[in-house]
Amino acid sequence: MKTVFSIILMACISNVSWSHEHKDALSIERIFESPSLDGTAPRMLRLSPDSKRVTFLKGKDTDYERFDLWEYNVESGKTQLLVDSDSLSSGSENLSDEEKARRERMRLSGSGIVSYTWSKDGTEILFPLAGDAYLYTLATAKSPAKVTRLLNTPEFETDIRLSPKGQYIGFIRNQNLFIKDIETNKETAITQKGGGLIKFGMAEFVAQEEMSRLTGYWFAPDESSIAFTRVDETPVDIITRSEIYADTIKTIEQRYPRAGTGNAKVALFVQSIESTVRTEVPLKHGLSQNNDIYFARGKWASNTQFSFQIQTRNQQELALNLFDTTTNTTTNVLTETSNTWVNLHDSLRFINDGKQFIWASERSGFNHLYLFNIDGSLQNSITQGDWVVTSLDAVNEDANTVYFSGRKDTPIENHLYAASLNGKSVKRITQRSGFHNTVFSRNGGVYIDSFSTINSPSQVSLHKASGSRLTWLEENKIDENHPLHKYQNNWVKPTFGTISADNGDDLHYRLYTPKVIKDKHPAIVFVYGGPHAQMVTNRWAGRRGLLLQHWVDKGYVVFTLDNRGSNFRGKAFEDPIYKKMGEIEVKDQVLGAEFLASLPYVDKDRIGIHGHSYGGYMTLMTMFKAGDYFAAGVSGAPVTDWRLYDTHYTERYMGNPTTEDNAYTQSSVFPYAKDLKGDLLIYHGMADDNVLFTHSTKLYKHLQDNAKPFESMDYPGKKHSIRGKQTGVHLYHTITNFFDRTLNP
Repeated sequence: MKTVFSIILMACISNVSWSHEHKDALSIERIFESPSLDGTAPRMLRLSPDSKRVTFLKGKDTDYERFDLWEYNVESGKTQLLVDSDSLSSGSENLSDEEKARRERMRLSGSGIVSYTWSKDGTEILFPLAGDAYLYTLATAKSPAKVTRLLNTPEFETDIRLSPKGQYIGFIRNQNLFIKDIETNKETAITQKGGGLIKFGMAEFVAQEEMSRLTGYWFAPDESSIAFTRVDETPVDIITRSEIYADTIKTIEQRYPRAGTGNAKVALFVQSIESTVRTEVPLKHGLSQNNDIYFARGKWASNTQFSFQIQTRNQQELALNLFDTTTNTTTNVLTETSNTWVNLHDSLRFINDGKQFIWASERSGFNHLYLFNIDGSLQNSITQGDWVVTSLDAVNEDANTVYFSGRKDTPIENHLYAASLNGKSVKRITQRSGFHNTVFSRNGGVYIDSFSTINSPSQVSLHKASGSRLTWLEENKIDENHPLHKYQNNWVKPTFGTISADNGDDLHYRLYTPKVIKDKHPAIVFVYGGPHAQMVTNRWAGRRGLLLQHWVDKGYVVFTLDNRGSNFRGKAFEDPIYKKMGEIEVKDQVLGAEFLASLPYVDKDRIGIHGHSYGGYMTLMTMFKAGDYFAAGVSGAPVTDWRLYDTHYTERYMGNPTTEDNAYTQSSVFPYAKDLKGDLLIYHGMADDNVLFTHSTKLYKHLQDNAKPFESMDYPGKKHSIRGKQTGVHLYHTITNFFDRTLNP
């Protein structure tokens, strides 16, 4: 351990070494202050069903994390506030535990109006607020706009949604599914036996966290029926953990499905809303008869056919099934298989009155779109090539055109494309280099484009389907009025490039270099490295990107590399991690460190590494297994032993620990911790219910038992994302100060 004198001396040297910092440097405090440096770009943009309005959420000028509902009127060109959240509910929100968990799973931050839904006829907007439900009715020639409170109860209702035709709202209360007729105000309990270990209409933990399925109920398009799940958590092991807050310690008994242990049992039902007749839908069809399966997706194909997707426990089979409510029969439409794992997706669209559907598959090695007949016979491929489709955005059946986003031109940018249903043509729609996220109207005639680059925050515009811009919704131009303008003279634009892996694969990197090069500079590698993620993109990176700017402003070289195993490069690029997590990723990050060390302005003896979650795991594995390349590391909320993490995520990549014990041992950090050489800081939220705090405390004890010095910073009451403005300021300073001490001699 360093003596107090040496720490003070290093701090003094640090101040001298970083003396080139200018008075307009981007401070950590400013990253979290209002107005947001992201500018005024709205979020959760939606087109009204008639395409005449664009609605969105926007933070207040005084608090960018408190959201209100706004609209842009396409015809008049005017933007106006529809609902001020403070006028309905002000002050802090007392979220239920269930809602806190849902928002953590959704990575949803902020308060006020955080979600909303248009009615199908385009006359009303539903939004939840503070545990109740409100309906905004648009103004007409005969009546002004109004807000109606639909729920006013002491309970905190969750997953509040409009039915397709707008007659009902659905919601969850006390683990039961309810619907309410908006016109008559009649409330109906679809289920009444929820509570304790039984949940109706809700998604279980792994469905929310790992499958991105955040609901457990679905209205039929004509509102005649409702499909819903019953979750029984009895088979899930109880773990006892502590949630440590500033002034209290809560002992939590949580049902947490660790790898190799039991999952929740999920059953599926379809119920007639009028007659209340309920039918249980068998979930085994199309797969092996083993009932240890996952219910992954649900979606109505027509008024009488409900589609659902189920996976085997090992996730090597994914079946798409159809349940017919008129015959009470289930048909297996298709089954995807893999020797490693099958990725889930949301690219399923039923067309031609339910007679055909569009489906995404990686059967070619890359994610592409295919047109199937409803009996599962393949009509044709819509897209093909050595690149991936990232989302199915819209279908214009009249024009036989499919709109999708993908990486056809480069893996580091997302663009919108149009393809014919017969697969004979693909045309790029978006032209500006950068990252495009689109939201289409229901008929596919117009779309909203949220566009950003690594150097410019989101700009939002409205376009015809051909790509021609109709108008700016928020240009968010970095002019003298933009909060980011002050920092433009010293803004560092990173460079992008590739290095070759040992098998010839291109590994994409992003590199920031200080504006003024003075001999040899220390470097920080910002890493994630895990599956289903991509760090190196030409896309605005939010607060994390601003932190990288702060570091480069201080004189650091900052580097990020997407190793094999990461996303949007095809299945062969992902598969090397199968049953070998922490091996190929470390190997590729070492290649990145060697590339950094070869640069004439980088000090190879002062390279640090930092990441959060899987990035925290990668920080530990590189520090322990490749300590000659990394002098210091900051590991945030790390997984340390995959046996402690959940079933669906872990077993997808590692298999079941009951049969793959050695693979789990080799992929944990503990066999390598004895080889720690450099300086290490670990931080963790002390109420983390995702990567449990146990991951870090177990490592703390192991390092102590091996007499390996390290530092730690733990955050009372914080979950996995460690939210909060002041907490964020503290965290960023903690990370930065650590690197200032350890990488700056």
